[in-house]
Formats: sequence, structure tokens, C-alpha cells
Amino acid sequence: MARILVVDDDQGMREFMEIMLAKEGYDVTTAEDASRALNIFGKKDFDLIVTDLRMPKIDGIQFLRQIKDQKPETTVILVTAYASGETAVDAMKEGAYDYVEKGGSIEELKKIIHAALLKKGLVSEIISDKKEISEEPLFFGMIGKSREMQKIFATIKKVADTPANILILGESGTGKELVARAIHENSNRSKMPFRAINSGGIPENLLESELFGYMKGSFTGAYADRPGLFEMARGGTIFLDEIGELPPVLQVKLLRVVQEKSFRRIGGADDIKVDVRIISATNQNLEEKVKKGEFREDLFFRLNVIPIYMPPLRERKEDIPLITNHFIEKYAREFGKEIRTISSYAMELLMNYSFPGNIRELENIIERGVAMESSNIILPENLVLEASVPGGIHNYHVEIPDKGLPLNNELEKIEKMIIEKALEKTKGSKTKAAQLLGLTFDSLRYRIEKLNIQ
Repeated sequence: MARILVVDDDQGMREFMEIMLAKEGYDVTTAEDASRALNIFGKKDFDLIVTDLRMPKIDGIQFLRQIKDQKPETTVILVTAYASGETAVDAMKEGAYDYVEKGGSIEELKKIIHAALLKKGLVSEIISDKKEISEEPLFFGMIGKSREMQKIFATIKKVADTPANILILGESGTGKELVARAIHENSNRSKMPFRAINSGGIPENLLESELFGYMKGSFTGAYADRPGLFEMARGGTIFLDEIGELPPVLQVKLLRVVQEKSFRRIGGADDIKVDVRIISATNQNLEEKVKKGEFREDLFFRLNVIPIYMPPLRERKEDIPLITNHFIEKYAREFGKEIRTISSYAMELLMNYSFPGNIRELENIIERGVAMESSNIILPENLVLEASVPGGIHNYHVEIPDKGLPLNNELEKIEKMIIEKALEKTKGSKTKAAQLLGLTFDSLRYRIEKLNIQ
């Protein structure tokens, strides 16, 4: 049973917290001030401390420092009436695990406490219905416990050993290549080559030689015979990303490979037989391109034997915390930082963001956040999200002088400009402005107070 010490000078708050946490199965002790709490702390070990920030004589930050001096490994969560105040941010830099707003969501507080104890290995991970998670959230580089992702993981296992061609559909940045690699790694071709190419990122003449190879002397610069990706992938898998961008001439050549399992190199006279599993991907509506005559119908049906749809991140938001923590660990390790987690308010910003760039954008946001963060937890001020207002930040012009430029100051200017425009558009309504920017009211209020917006 996890032991929790609650410190608050408000008797009603202490009693409420004691009852609420006891119902959750925790061993709860309370103290009316920091002095009493330090006395108790010296006689008994606690797994977690939940303390008010504003208390007489010894405030929450002073209390936090003394706790960390005695036992640095102790986890401390601060409760404050002004979660956006500079003191709360300072507390994070002093080593607090997180901070919550007094009078806020009780469920959010429970989640933060559970997450803190989960990191210490004192509780099991749970989902909303209190059942233990049975699904594996990490699958060949993909992360997700959502129903959508678990279905995809199951589909990959089912179709991996079949010879059928697969078409992966989804927006840019959703991880379509990861799906292709997972299919290959789960198949009986896993020990054979996996070759990938972006059909839309290479000029037509180069794309043909990349796919099918060429013979010596077939064009200027062809000084020797060269095999293409289809030959290199013999016995394995070839992944054709952005297949919707394939030029008409190459659609014909690809159709022949699909139907006859053979092709000719550029300048070659002999057919080359290959056994290759073809996995394609697109972020376009191929059926619409077929109707417009931009993509061959016969090729579409040959490639689309088994379709797999990758949902955008906004349609599986329950996976955002898992993916976020994965990237925090990755970049904290890469940058040599001691960042362990992300604050609840920063996570709230992510949960309310639309992620037009999907997982690729989330990774970029976390990489930047880890690089900019000076404490051991990512705070809201270090998350830079594209705002969903007309014009966005693209009209912002900046010159970098020779002496350098303070990045945080410039980012705050951009953020302030966007929020002020949103408030102007909504005639000062913070509720409407929050909706316009894809934020919660509390998140917008945090930013307004931080940036001193009048």
C-alpha cells in the first residue's frame, strides 16, 4: 500500500484529500503545516507527498527544498490556487514531480498521483474501467494501446505471412513505413531484404532506374550495369511510399511486375524474374485518382488486396501520453538530460492539440521541448505548437543578428501575438478564444498570465 503525506493548512481540504485517497487504497497521513509535516517525515517513510503551495511560515517551495535535502528520491506534488504562477514553475525546477490547480478536476489529480506512483513501481497500470491492460502497447517500433492501434497490430500478425499485396492508407506522419516494416519483420520473409522508396520524392527518370535498374550504356552516365530495388529486394519486401505520385509510364511497368513477377532493366532485353512482396502506401484518395484517370484502375485493385488504414493522431488521443513519454526518454538520453516526464498542464496542451503533422510533429515538439527545458520535467512554456488561427505564425518575420537571438523570447512574442489575435477575433471572450486555438480554458488562462496579456 503506497504511503502518502498530505500537507495543507485548510482543514476541509485535508479531510477531503484523506477520504478521497483512502478510497483509492492509499495509506494517508495528514499535516496542517510544513513544520508538522517535517516532523512526521523524519519519523516515517512516505512514497509521495501532496502539499499546498501557499502556507504560513514555511511555504510549499521551502518545504519542497527541505524534503529534497533530506531524501532527494521523495516524489512531491504541489497543489496551488494559481497553477500558472511563476512560483509553480520554480517548484518544478526545484524537483517537484508536478503541480495541480486547487479546485480543479479530482480525476486529473488521481491520474497524476497514480502516474507518479506508477513510475516508482508501486501501482499497476490501469485503464478507465480499472482493468489491467493486457495488450502490448509497443509493437515493432509502433506505440499504441488504443482500440484502433491494437486492431492494426492484430491485422499485421494475420496478414504477415500471406503473399497478398498490401496498401497502407493514412495521412503524412502517421507511421505507414513502420507498418510496412512490422509486416516484413513478422513474415516468413523477415530474413530477406526490405527496401523502401518514396515514389513522390524522385524525378521520373531517376525513379525508373532506382526501381528497375539499368544496363551499361543505356544512357549518359550508365558506366556499368546496376540492379534496381526490385532485384535488391528479391525474396523479401519492397515498400513503395506515396504510390499515388507514380507517373503513368511507371504505373504500366509496375503493373507488369505485379502480374507477371518480371521486368526489364532500362536498356535491357531480358526479362528478370523476382519474388517480391509489394507493400504500398499513400496519403491520397486513390479511388478518386482512378475516377479522374490519374491512376490505373487495374493497378489500384492489384495493390489494394489488403488495405490497412492508419488513423491520424487526433483520432487516437489516448496514445499521446505513451508516445510522448517514449520521445521524452529518447531525447533526454540523446541530449544527456535528466528529464523524466511532462507536467500535467503541458500534457493537457498536447491532448487538446489537433496534430496536423501527426506523430512526426509530436516527435518534433518533444525533441524541441527537451532541448529547451532546464528542469527535470517538460513545462508548458517549452512546448511550441502551431496555432489553428488564420495565417498562423507564417506571417511573422524575424532577422537573426550576428550577436545571436534569445529563442525563448522570440517564441513568447509569437505566442503572445497569436493569443492577442484570437482574443481580438472573439471580442475578448477567453472561452471562445480557447476553442479557436484548440486549448482548454485553463490552458489559455495559463498562457495569458504567463505572457502578461491584458
